[in-house]
Amino acid sequence: MSPHLAWDDMLRVPVERLADVSRVPVRIFPSAERLFEQLARYTADLIAASQEAPTPLRIVWPVGPKRHFPLLADICNRERISWRNTFNIQMDEWLDWSCRLLPERHPFNLQAYLRRELWGRLDPSLRPSEAQLIFHDPLRLDRVDRKIDELGGIDVVFGGFGFTGHIAYNEPPTSRWTEISDAAFCAARTRIVPTNEETFIMHAQRSTGGNTRLVPPMGITLGMRDLLAAGKIRLVSDGGAWKQTIFRVLCMHEPTVRYPCTFVQLHPDAEVMVDAKTAACPPDIFDN
Repeated sequence: MSPHLAWDDMLRVPVERLADVSRVPVRIFPSAERLFEQLARYTADLIAASQEAPTPLRIVWPVGPKRHFPLLADICNRERISWRNTFNIQMDEWLDWSCRLLPERHPFNLQAYLRRELWGRLDPSLRPSEAQLIFHDPLRLDRVDRKIDELGGIDVVFGGFGFTGHIAYNEPPTSRWTEISDAAFCAARTRIVPTNEETFIMHAQRSTGGNTRLVPPMGITLGMRDLLAAGKIRLVSDGGAWKQTIFRVLCMHEPTVRYPCTFVQLHPDAEVMVDAKTAACPPDIFDN
């Protein structure tokens, strides 16, 4: 395995050398469109293989990446791929200031989005049953953990990675008054977390016209213990310049709680999939 690189060296690795230098397998696609086509095909093939499997396929679903949802549903409807032998686990969810679920019609309600934009696009005869959809409930914090234990774990985690290095809502600890060790962070299970400042700014810039008050202040997330124990981890981003630096940190920085995404380097079957814009080197010198 390649050695960990210094910060500036990570950012200057030529794109054509990333696959050789990265400490986690990477695939770089020429465009976001091609990336999501491949992700949809890969996911459909996993679900198709599960139809005759002796045990259900246990999948963790985020809302982001999400551009492949219509493509995935189209493939499944066209090829008659049933989801009746799957269990589908919500990765994370937004909460209001009192740590309660958002109204169903709230635009940040992720359960509603998954129901509408993923399973709602499937032919009714192909959809998983309600008992096979597992969602977070902040008033029953251990509910999802207990279900994962009952199912015997997770087969595949799909997810993105954030600007600060988060996976799901596992942001790096931000308080100078609290220290959390790498081991403790990786052992955590489902918990309630505050929205950090970078997330407020990112969603306000992308979704709310700069109105940070529309961004929910709290969330609930699967912890790193269950994510890292999954059979497969597939992280995906088409974030372009916004993700160029953290992509390289994920691939080449030593694992640390400061950038939780780096812990996937320790996983035996993890892969990172990005488009060419996200894989490009960040700017090194600014010309006036």
